[in-house]
Amino acid sequence: MTDVKLTLVDVEIPKDANVILGHSHFIKTAEDLYEALAESSPTLKFGLAFCEASGKRLIRSEGNDEGLRAHAEKEAQKIAAGHTFIIFVRDGYPVNVLNRIKGVSEVVGVFAATANPVQAVIAESAMGRGIMGVIDGERPLGVETEADKKDRKELLRKLGYKR
Repeated sequence: MTDVKLTLVDVEIPKDANVILGHSHFIKTAEDLYEALAESSPTLKFGLAFCEASGKRLIRSEGNDEGLRAHAEKEAQKIAAGHTFIIFVRDGYPVNVLNRIKGVSEVVGVFAATANPVQAVIAESAMGRGIMGVIDGERPLGVETEADKKDRKELLRKLGYKR
């Protein structure tokens, strides 16, 4: 029988940024995620880090914004789970790049894509660490009213996501 220790890791999101946290499986993840993000928009700023799970077991990083890239490295060190990646984006939203990221051949899945406070639920065994899931934002306070529905629809149109 193997013991498993569960830990919560608070992910610090830079001001005016969003985070995308996911699971991948190969050393070329960092470069392929870079290409997917760079091709998505000429104005998107991003930094990413990928944790290798074998070989040198390094944190590999890329980005077009040095501050976001360095921050991704720092947060990846806190999470320290094999074959995971973390991306911080600014001047764009996860909804603008999420399908591109999920389309990268090494990407296994995405745990979170948000600007909300996030905690990664980490399981640690004698073999290593893995992300079991995330806590994304706070619990609901109630059910949407007609006024709330109107506000939601207006916001989506104001942001340009609906006509």
